[in-house]
Amino acid sequence: MKTLIDQIGTSHSFETAPKRIVSLVPSQTELLYDLGLEDRIVGITKFCVHPYHFKSTKKMVGGTKKVHYEKIRLLNPDIIICNKEENTKEIVEKLSEICPVWVTNILTVEDNFQMITDFGQLFNCRTESQKWNDKLTFGLQDFKTYIKDKPFKKAAYFIWKNPFMVAGSDNYINELLKLNHFTNIYLDKGRYPEVELKKMRLEGDPDLVLLSSEPYPFKEEDAFEIGRFTHHAKTVFVDGEMFSWYGTRLLKAFPYFKQMHERLQ
Repeated sequence: MKTLIDQIGTSHSFETAPKRIVSLVPSQTELLYDLGLEDRIVGITKFCVHPYHFKSTKKMVGGTKKVHYEKIRLLNPDIIICNKEENTKEIVEKLSEICPVWVTNILTVEDNFQMITDFGQLFNCRTESQKWNDKLTFGLQDFKTYIKDKPFKKAAYFIWKNPFMVAGSDNYINELLKLNHFTNIYLDKGRYPEVELKKMRLEGDPDLVLLSSEPYPFKEEDAFEIGRFTHHAKTVFVDGEMFSWYGTRLLKAFPYFKQMHERLQ
């Protein structure tokens, strides 16, 4: 019997490593694949777009906020992988009636390393998880060396329109903004606050406005509209996966961030 504790403090006991996995978090589906667990994954969400072929080889069980409980039950899973931010407490509680639900909680890069270590123990793939953590450690140190002499810039990271919403504090996006020497002007507004464009100068007047590709696909007219409410901010479209997906995606984020900084010079 193996007993492990997930990232919200729930204790789980398993006789053997889980063999049938349902993943309700796109970035964690990608992580499970990269850990060599493709054959064990039986169910995913419609937003699990990496790897691409999963959409034709795995059972879709809904989204991250609306799941099809009966489809999940019929898959007879040994474990369901959720995330505190992506999936609601109500969803987790209802899924717990089917089988154990492992919940991750990723607010920092350190939490990301811990999740990968946990999955190594949970699914008995410690060697693969250590390899990934080693690669991520090297990538992180390399990027910190790259960024150390770059100037800090005030930034606003937009995630939604109607109403306009941004990434605030106490979330993974803000951690990656800090890593990039971007000082978030909305740190005192909560995790994902609604903001008024007309107050943007008073609330921090950013040097950079970052428009994420997800969950809302911002367009050129949005960049123009938002930019009018700053003094001279540079508006940049960014790949939301690189700023908000955790797991192994972080390794691809480092070269992406370097390219972004080269464009900003």
